[in-house]
Amino acid sequence: MATSRDATAADPQVRAPRPAALRLPAEWEPHAATWLCWPHNRENWPDDLAEAEAEFEALVAALASSEPVHVLANAPPTSTALSRANVSLHIVASDDAWLRDTGPTFVWRGGDLVALDWTFNAWGGLYPPWDRDAEVAARVAALAGVPVERPGLVLEGGAFDGDGEGTLVCTESVALDAARNPGRRLDEIEREFERWLGAERVLWVEGELAGDTTAGHVDNMVRFTSPGRVACGLPGVGEALRGAKDARGRALQVVDLPPPPRVERAGHPLPASYANFYVANDLVAVPRYGAPDDEAAIEVLRDLFPERRVVGLDCRALLGGLGSIHCLTQPQPRPQPRRTGGTSR
Repeated sequence: MATSRDATAADPQVRAPRPAALRLPAEWEPHAATWLCWPHNRENWPDDLAEAEAEFEALVAALASSEPVHVLANAPPTSTALSRANVSLHIVASDDAWLRDTGPTFVWRGGDLVALDWTFNAWGGLYPPWDRDAEVAARVAALAGVPVERPGLVLEGGAFDGDGEGTLVCTESVALDAARNPGRRLDEIEREFERWLGAERVLWVEGELAGDTTAGHVDNMVRFTSPGRVACGLPGVGEALRGAKDARGRALQVVDLPPPPRVERAGHPLPASYANFYVANDLVAVPRYGAPDDEAAIEVLRDLFPERRVVGLDCRALLGGLGSIHCLTQPQPRPQPRRTGGTSR
């Protein structure tokens, strides 16, 4: 059963003011680039790494038609996708390919970008070693020329989603996980989200997709598609959010995506979800799983993003590594024009 909580219901006496005006941009805001990491871990893809690489190349090619793409790799891969215009390769060592979780979260401070380097411990210590992954966020920030700040919170980028206007959605099962942030209280986490992501209201949902080992990343369950509207890919979660209000007092419009298809490997479920889409500058990349509902999910997202091309990309091999398109991608926002004759927040 899914439920939601409103951070504004907490006692305002315990909410400390933000020391600086930080704002998490919505994914649909303009990008300077998308960052990805080449799939290379054979423990994730013991029998189909070549197929996963081919699907990754197709994702890179699609994104490069919309915006600059930066690809990290442990060693130069042989790929025609990397020779395309708009694609840059960087040799950066990593343990895994899920850059949404290992890479930095870019936020605005006024007109300047800041890269948040969350503490990474491989989703609660599940997949050692992770020492190289723990350094990826700072490496990406250096390549992007963006200063780094370290909140000191164990968190992954797939654990939260925002509307760019102060509303955040997250699961308690991740934020309060004893293997991530032992001893933390919900109100403390909310203050951290307010401080570092500009969250004015946090909507807490409960739920977990079958096969998802993250303890409940929301990018497999519910995603903002515009201010005041979410697309929900997990039955139950959407019902909990119907009638919830965002930071601007709007009642959320909940649009249902088809339920995730059943995809298995060796008899075990894999976390297939249509909510794991990625919004690029003029394109929305949607995972396909060879399921009957693939086209229905793409059509729902075409209605939600009428000004963008919405394309389906095969992710059946990539899914074997327990992630999909959103898990692989990290957006870098486009610089904002400087204001003159006053101050900005």
